[in-house]
Amino acid sequence: MDLGIAGKWALVCGASKGLGLGCAQALVREGVNVVINARNADVLAQSAAKLIADSAIQISAGGLKHPQPVVLAVAADITTAQGREAVFAAAGGPGRDFDIVVTNAGGPPPGDFRDWDRDAWIKAVDANMLTPIELIKATVDGMAARGFGRVINITSSAVKAPIDVLGLSNGARSGLTGFVAGVARSKLAAQGVTINNLLPGKFDTDRLAATIGAAAAKTGKALDEIRASQQAQIPAGRYGTPEEFGAICAFLCSMHAAYMTGQNVLADGGAYPGA
Repeated sequence: MDLGIAGKWALVCGASKGLGLGCAQALVREGVNVVINARNADVLAQSAAKLIADSAIQISAGGLKHPQPVVLAVAADITTAQGREAVFAAAGGPGRDFDIVVTNAGGPPPGDFRDWDRDAWIKAVDANMLTPIELIKATVDGMAARGFGRVINITSSAVKAPIDVLGLSNGARSGLTGFVAGVARSKLAAQGVTINNLLPGKFDTDRLAATIGAAAAKTGKALDEIRASQQAQIPAGRYGTPEEFGAICAFLCSMHAAYMTGQNVLADGGAYPGA
């Protein structure tokens, strides 16, 4: 299926690895020019080189029917005004004509809500609610003027099924969810701009490995035992992969998803038990 987005420009945050990189890979394969952002310059540069090499191989093999996309890497803290300015400047200036924006930030640490002070809450809200809102604010009017725009916010399945030890994430991401529910149904919807949230369950990423390691240290159980136990609770019987997450993201960014906006798209292998 041709997603109809070749030649467009996308910003993908948190794209040095994991789910963000999976989204960037899927977009590049569709011929989308991407600006990838993360804080670690070395890892980000390696990811950019991989994206470029992969697209070149696909083109030479006849797998892509469009020119090789541009891939730009900007190592910056997207949660700061300076970081956002650096991202926009790298691709043409303030308010760069991004057609697609994928917001993504690592989740706040787990813990007991009694231990979180005001600074912990502000940091969580800033990264997981206010930064996506700032990126939306900076880009959607340009999208509307051109008659096409896609914003995908990578949040969490915990928005639908909150987890007690992830209170910082539950609160901040739920705030973003409420904001998107309103703005996605504004006049932007009639101007070709859609805003949706993509909610991952358990995907086989470094972050998941870290949480499994923490669980193993706390319980004394073997890593393989914890992984097997978790996967047994997922109807699909396994963890998801960044590649299939990216494919869902790319579809939501496509011409074919123009009638979907304000939605929370759950990708969790069937783990959420609700209707």
